[in-house]
Amino acid sequence: MSEGAVDEDGGVPFYVNRGGLPIDGPTWERMWGYIARTHPDGQNLVKSIRNTVELPRVPIPPVPAVTSGVSVVERVEGIQRYIRELQYLTNNISGLERFPISFKTEFSGGCFRHIVLGLHCGGHFGAIGISRREDLMYKPLQQKSLSDLMADYQEAYARCWHTLRKIKIGPYVSHDPHSVEQIDWKQSVLDVQDLGAEGLRRELERHSRDMRLRIIKGPPSPPKERRREVTPSPQRGQASPQRRERRPSGDKPADPKSLPDLGSYQIRV
Repeated sequence: MSEGAVDEDGGVPFYVNRGGLPIDGPTWERMWGYIARTHPDGQNLVKSIRNTVELPRVPIPPVPAVTSGVSVVERVEGIQRYIRELQYLTNNISGLERFPISFKTEFSGGCFRHIVLGLHCGGHFGAIGISRREDLMYKPLQQKSLSDLMADYQEAYARCWHTLRKIKIGPYVSHDPHSVEQIDWKQSVLDVQDLGAEGLRRELERHSRDMRLRIIKGPPSPPKERRREVTPSPQRGQASPQRRERRPSGDKPADPKSLPDLGSYQIRV
């Protein structure tokens, strides 16, 4: 690492995503240099990792090429493919639970909605997401409770003059990539104004407790298919109940005089 890069950091943490994703070469060098300066084993640790050739490579999807000669439809499809390849980033992290969170806010007479992915690991809560405001997306795994995490978001909305109206929270999402279980986006729908601060805290603690119990007990079993009621067969000597025949809509009922006499006819089973 050059001396100028060291002076630029000033010995303090720096933003690693300044050049965007995937991380470029200069940013990686700054990160290695920071570890070498701050870790007790410094350079030896860096060399032991960088010189190891057997480390598994993390697959990085290629950024879609968006050029002027590509149609709008092709650009959108390329972006969607890129997002699809990134969707399993948190799925294989053992011990990390994910759950959906959505917010409804009000500003200048209009309603706005925002979705983030809530995280829970080691007794701490956080979130990841996308937003034009930095304090409305990523939340480190530092909050000790779900209510503390929601309070953090509520304060962030207040700083941009938005009033938080509703919070919708779902349960933990399955880690099975082949699961057919539908995502419940609104297991808890909380009206912030009606509940008040204390009521909101109690509801969030209840939801957090329900999520933990779901992990211990496992997801609920699917409802069993209701068995059709079976009418016992008539015993010998008993007449079976007469069945009412359905006729197509619009057909006229038959003349009773033209029907055969079925009074003595019995069905034997």
